[in-house]
Amino acid sequence: MNIKLKRISMAECEKLWKMQVEAFSELLEKYHDYEISPANEPMSRVKERLIQPYTYYYFIMHGENTIGAIRVVDMKDGSAKRISPIFIMKKYRGNGYAYAAMRAAEELHGNDNWCLDTILQEEGNCHLYEKMGYRQTGETQDINDRMTIVFYEKK
Repeated sequence: MNIKLKRISMAECEKLWKMQVEAFSELLEKYHDYEISPANEPMSRVKERLIQPYTYYYFIMHGENTIGAIRVVDMKDGSAKRISPIFIMKKYRGNGYAYAAMRAAEELHGNDNWCLDTILQEEGNCHLYEKMGYRQTGETQDINDRMTIVFYEKK
């Protein structure tokens, strides 16, 4: 899988935000998770994260195509690194790009001590993370009657 991660600059904030809104809009419509959905987030929130010294946003590149993005929170203090969010644009899904992007992030930030969360009802997401060695922590959070967040870790 020939993908690369390209660090996102502040000048690319609007592009990142527009991609994020588009990528998560179907899930927002499906689950009505207006309080936490990345599709409902203002651009100012993405900008706030971009300036955090412990946030690393990357575009997922396949050749010259920007096919998605991943955010890694890495405090560089031995605490668990966090992926939140990762997304692949709709027309590129189902080709293993998310898997490859997560592996690339692990190469950059270390292979162990990771955490993330996802929608329990999205079985494909859960399958991907479990295939990559993540295990459910047993903690869940009900968002509404349609959606539950499940938490994962990889030691």
